[in-house]
Amino acid sequence: MNWKDCCGTGRKTGNENYEVARIEKAANNCLLCDDFAKRQKAKPVAVICCEGACLRGEVARQAANLLCHSLAPEQTVRICLGGAFTKDTGQRGLVRETPRVIALEGCFVNCASRMMSGVIEGLTAEVIVADTLYDFDRKLYGVDEMAPEEIQAHARTVAGKIAATL
Repeated sequence: MNWKDCCGTGRKTGNENYEVARIEKAANNCLLCDDFAKRQKAKPVAVICCEGACLRGEVARQAANLLCHSLAPEQTVRICLGGAFTKDTGQRGLVRETPRVIALEGCFVNCASRMMSGVIEGLTAEVIVADTLYDFDRKLYGVDEMAPEEIQAHARTVAGKIAATL
């Protein structure tokens, strides 16, 4: 199948700047996730985050957790990127309906915000590239290339800088 064709019909999409992903619809739904989304819907800031397995993604992930669960739990809700991207239930609803969406990206590739923009038309997330907020050896890539304590320190730096903007 030529993925440049629209839905396999042979029609061109008219814009070759897109990847096409076919995601099997989920047969099941997590009621815990939906209940969480209902409890969090009054919070003014939804935080989507890079979930990458690299060093930059790990710093961003830890920073998002610190921001949402320690520094600003009354103002922010941490979004499950996988759940929000792959099915239109509570997590995606939080991203769609929350007044402010922060996309905490590990690096300049901006995966989380691009993913969510693909499933929520017109999404205007505030993109923050975490690796621009701390100093480190930019030649490092793997999580195992930096001490866990240093990763945590960088995550605290990033989370603190974002918390100061809330």
